[in-house]
Amino acid sequence: MFSVSPDQSIPLNSLDAEALADWKRSAAPGERSWVEASGFQAKPGSHLLVPDGEGGIGRVLAGREPGDRIWSLAHLPAVLPEGDYRLECDWPDGDRERAAVGWGLGCYRFDRYKAMDAPTARLALEGDRERRIRTLVESSAFVRDLVNTPAIDLGPSELAEAARGLADEHGAAFEVFEGERLEREFPAIHVVGQAASRAPRLIRMQWGREDAPSLALVGKGVIFDSGGLNIKPGAGMVLMKKDMGGAAHVLGLAKIIMTLGLDVNLRVYVPAVENAISGNAYRPSDIIRTRKGTSVEIGNTDAEGRVVLSDALTLATEEGAERIIDFATLTGAARIALGEDLPPIYGRDARAARDIQDLSFEEEDPLWPMPLFEPYRRLIEPAIADISNTGSSKFGGSLTAALFLDHFVGEGIDWFHLDIYAWNLSDRPGRPAGGEAQGLRSMWCWLERTYGA
Repeated sequence: MFSVSPDQSIPLNSLDAEALADWKRSAAPGERSWVEASGFQAKPGSHLLVPDGEGGIGRVLAGREPGDRIWSLAHLPAVLPEGDYRLECDWPDGDRERAAVGWGLGCYRFDRYKAMDAPTARLALEGDRERRIRTLVESSAFVRDLVNTPAIDLGPSELAEAARGLADEHGAAFEVFEGERLEREFPAIHVVGQAASRAPRLIRMQWGREDAPSLALVGKGVIFDSGGLNIKPGAGMVLMKKDMGGAAHVLGLAKIIMTLGLDVNLRVYVPAVENAISGNAYRPSDIIRTRKGTSVEIGNTDAEGRVVLSDALTLATEEGAERIIDFATLTGAARIALGEDLPPIYGRDARAARDIQDLSFEEEDPLWPMPLFEPYRRLIEPAIADISNTGSSKFGGSLTAALFLDHFVGEGIDWFHLDIYAWNLSDRPGRPAGGEAQGLRSMWCWLERTYGA
C-alpha cells in the first residue's frame, strides 16, 4: 500500500485536461511524443505508463476530475504494476495527504470470505504525515470491515470484543453492561434487544487525561435490524447488517483520536443489540421507560435506533460530557433528502455545524447541516407518554429523529448528530460497493482544529 522509499520510486503525475496541457509544454520531447501518440487525454479513471530510455516505466500519468484530490489516485493501485511510486506535483500538503489517503482506500479489499488479489503497487510517503495518513486509511478500513461483516459473525458479543481489542491496543478502560444490570440501569437498550437469542449490552470505553476536555462518542450498534414486529420487507432487510454502522464509526473515530493523541478525556458508548422477533419482542403502542426516566411510546418497532441511543446519551450526559458526537444509520428519510453520499449533520451550535460543512467539503468527505427545527417537536409529543419514537407525521423523519435524541442530551452540552448511510451502493475507485466510512475524516479534522493534535 505505502512505502518510505521516494528516492527509488517512479514519478506519478495526477492531471486533468488543463494540467495535462501544462505538463506537455515542459515535458521532455520523447515523453511528450509518447503521450500524444497514445491519445491520452487525462480522463478521470484513466492512466498511461510512459517508458524510460531503457524500456522500463519512466513515469505514470493519471487522469482525474478537475479539483479532485482524494480520489485522484484511487483507481491506480488496482492497475499499476508492482513497484514504488511517488506523487510528483506542486500541491499543498493537505491535498497531497488527501490523495495519499485515497490511494490507501483504493487498496482496500474485504477478503474475509473470498480470496482477493491485494494490490502490489506502493505509494511513497514523505515527511511527517506518514503516520497520520496510515491512521486515516486504517481507521476507515476498520469501519468498512465491521460494517461488511454479516450479523452471523458479528453479534453484540463480537462487536464488544472488537471494541475491547481497540481498548487494549491503546490502554483504554473498558466495561460492558449486560444481563440484569443492563435491564435495571438501561431499560431502553434492554427492551429493544430482549427478543434476540444474543443478549443486548452497552459497551463503554474511556481513554485520556481525566482533567482534559470531556468528549463523548455515541454509536448506534444494532447489529441486525429485522424491524421487529413492524417487520421489514425482504428488500428493506437485506442491508441491515450495516445498522451497526454508527458503532463502527465511533470506534473508528476513537481509533484515530487515540492513535494520533488528541488531548481529550474520551468516552465511547455503544448500545449493541439485535432487533429481532420472538414472543417477548416489544410491541407497537408499548410504553417503555428509559434511563432518564422519560416514558417513550413505541409508534413503530422499526424505529429502534433512537430508543437504544437514548440510554447511551443519558449516560454520556451523567458522566460529564462537554461535547457529544453521535453517529447512527438512523433514518431512510435522510437518504431520501440527501442521497447516499451526503449525510446530514445536526448540531445545537448551528454556526459550528456550518463550519464543519465547509471543512467537510474541503476534506472531500461531505456533510450537510440540517436544522433542529423546534416547531416539529410537537410531532413527537403523544397524549399518554412523554415522547414518541416516531411521531404523528410521515414528513421530516430525519428531523424528528434528531429532536428525539436531543431530548436525552443534557442542557449546555455541545451536541452533534450524524445520520449516516455507511454504505456504497456501487463500485467506484476507492469506494467499493459495501460498507463505507462517512464523515469520519471530517469530524477528525474538526476535532483536531478544536482541541489541537
